[in-house]
Amino acid sequence: MSKLSYYARRIVVTVGLIFGVATFLFLAARAMPGDYATLLAGDGASEETLRALRAKWGLDQPLHIQYWQYITNLLSGDAGTSRATGDPVIATVSTAFWNTAIIAIPALLLSFVIGSVYGALMGNSPGTKLEKYGIIPPTVFGTTPDFFLGILLLFLFSSWFGLFPSGSLASISTYRAVDSHWEIYFTTDFLMHAALPFLTITLKYLYYPALIMRGSVVEVRGQEFAVYQRLLGLKNSTRFKHLMKHASLPVITVLPALTATSISAQVLIEYVFNWPGLGKLLLESVLQRDTPVIQFLFLVIASWIIIGNFVVDIAYTVIDPRIAYDD
Repeated sequence: MSKLSYYARRIVVTVGLIFGVATFLFLAARAMPGDYATLLAGDGASEETLRALRAKWGLDQPLHIQYWQYITNLLSGDAGTSRATGDPVIATVSTAFWNTAIIAIPALLLSFVIGSVYGALMGNSPGTKLEKYGIIPPTVFGTTPDFFLGILLLFLFSSWFGLFPSGSLASISTYRAVDSHWEIYFTTDFLMHAALPFLTITLKYLYYPALIMRGSVVEVRGQEFAVYQRLLGLKNSTRFKHLMKHASLPVITVLPALTATSISAQVLIEYVFNWPGLGKLLLESVLQRDTPVIQFLFLVIASWIIIGNFVVDIAYTVIDPRIAYDD
């Protein structure tokens, strides 16, 4: 199989999985007891509102027409209206998505980079105190509940030392000073508010790559190429770089799974720091029974995980081309 064919197949599978999730959400919503239009609009909705909803989503039509209308509306950027705020669902979720992505993705990647390097150092230091006891700090962070780790950092760096704000995306003065939401991300005030939730995510997920990379490096160190490089007298830095490259595949494999885990953790972390992201929005939507937002959030989260797996599959082709095109 050629490289182009492999990429094309992965794209088709990824798009198909996203449509599969959308189809499952459609069928699950229609299988719920009661009138789906009432579920979307709320118990106190007028008959006129219910009629408009049924016409918009084809709820008075056969199931296959409802499905076509559902997919058409989604593809045209219409996922309905939030029961809680009256705003378009996509606009509501989009803002929360970028608020989460701007700290969660860099924090996860940083934790994997630091954890991988740290784990490789442990695995490449046989018989030393680093190898024996070095895993303790990331283990402590990794096994501490995420909300408790956030509260601890909040107490230390906000309440005690007063170095960082206690929560939210930015201060009220920053919101008043900017013309659009995007401008907030480029302010110093935002960086100060993002520091503690960013640090919480980074520390929480150091454990997994550190532990996996440590074991992988220990295994790779005994392979023929590593022994040959030692016999050649290559620099330690050069041999370390080759060890990390050959030992990195197991670490990359676990990234999508941790991405899924981190989404559930975001609910508690964002609640602790009052961060207006996907996790906090999901919790508030469940409490308010905001069905349109909940359904679209599930689609966004599932798509996030599916696309993450796609990115990892493509990354394999860069790191180890030998396994890139297997059927």
